Amino acid sequence: MVIAVDGPGGVGKSTVASRVAEALGLPHLDTGSTYRAAGLVALRSGAPLGDSTAVLAALDGLDIRIVDGIVSIDGVDVTEDLRSDEVTKASSIVATHPEVREQIVALQQAWVAKQGGSAVVEGRDIGTVVFPDAPVKIYLTARPEIRAARRSGDAEAADKSKDQIAAELAARDHADSSRKASPLRPAADAEIIDTSDLSIDEVVERVLASAARHET
Repeated sequence: MVIAVDGPGGVGKSTVASRVAEALGLPHLDTGSTYRAAGLVALRSGAPLGDSTAVLAALDGLDIRIVDGIVSIDGVDVTEDLRSDEVTKASSIVATHPEVREQIVALQQAWVAKQGGSAVVEGRDIGTVVFPDAPVKIYLTARPEIRAARRSGDAEAADKSKDQIAAELAARDHADSSRKASPLRPAADAEIIDTSDLSIDEVVERVLASAARHET
């Protein structure tokens, strides 16, 4: 079973997805790390981020692997490198290229196939593009001020005001929802959960309940 967990930043996707995966004994894939890896590769190669051909050339032949949350490129652990502001911005740009997304989506699908076809997969287009046939589709959302407050606790948000964080989240939302390739939106059959006033445990329980309904 694939459990697709989608939504914008600051809604609790990673925490919820990892907790659900642990509860069900399933592997967990944060697909954002695959785009961050692509952004890191582009930056290190000097490829113009807006040039899809150059980005694809930089990615050609590279071995990007994710094992137990550790991301490696050609055998080198780059997990910590993926969290910088520079890589975050680069990943948002390279993710707008349909050709790059096609390659990264293939990587994500292959990863799940290697896990036996069952996993908790989080991202922004999992239920709409990567695994449109997933039996469980969850779309998490939250009020803007709640999302900014949550994101302020992240290491990569250090030294940023909540207003700055809120502005960055809004800009990312606009970029993700307005791009032509795989825009951020709930799948038609997704269960939408507003996490603003819910605890992590409550959100996890709702996702597990949805998974249980689809197992019967």
